[in-house]
Amino acid sequence: MNLHTMLPNGKSDLNNFGAISTDNLGMNYDWPEGSYQRREEIFQDHLNYDQGMLYYLANDLRVPVAIREEVAAWGLPKDEFEQTGNWPHQLYIREGRRMISDYVMTDHNCLKQRFVDDPIGLASFHMDSHNCRRVVIDGRCVNEGDVQVPIAPYEISYRSIRPKSEECTNLLVPVCLSSSHIAYGSIRMEPIFMILGQTAGTAAALAFKHEIAVQDVDYKELKQELLKAGQVVEWGDDMVDDPIKRMEETFGK
Repeated sequence: MNLHTMLPNGKSDLNNFGAISTDNLGMNYDWPEGSYQRREEIFQDHLNYDQGMLYYLANDLRVPVAIREEVAAWGLPKDEFEQTGNWPHQLYIREGRRMISDYVMTDHNCLKQRFVDDPIGLASFHMDSHNCRRVVIDGRCVNEGDVQVPIAPYEISYRSIRPKSEECTNLLVPVCLSSSHIAYGSIRMEPIFMILGQTAGTAAALAFKHEIAVQDVDYKELKQELLKAGQVVEWGDDMVDDPIKRMEETFGK
């Protein structure tokens, strides 16, 4: 059993892995539109699910002894989240609402089947999406939605972080950008959000300087400002990357 990934100070990262794990499949659909009360219900349901799973693994006599002993040896971090019983005070919401702008990033961009003419930075994390639901097909229980595809670095469009001009002219969206679900599984990493945040700040400054809408920011000027700040906006032919090796270094073979 591969229960955890070790971290400093004797702690571990208990992530989702395998057919049945820490993901409470299909129980989060109401979150984006949910009221505070509904979101609290979803939070408590996820908490109960993971508490129950860990208790079962540590105590049920039907679980092999080695697994019971391994799980029972672990506990919650006593020096973290002390106000909420040592459990995190919020769920990790990877993706809720996403904007639809003049350009939607998709798996075609990730796989370099489509290219943009206004790149503002690079993403390189593999296409990573967890299962979305559990269904019964021909009498078998089947998880649906898991995607793990290694990719090379690819370029993100400026148009994907700013709205359509007829909808809003003074807004930039570096996190909930215009992207499909599959592409967002790659883009949603924190280093990429930093790149997109740098771009959004630069574009906002240029829009303010010239007293124009964010849609009217001159891309050539934006690109030059990003390059001056040290941002890499294009993947050159002389650059080398091994996406499979990167995945293996991160998650193991």
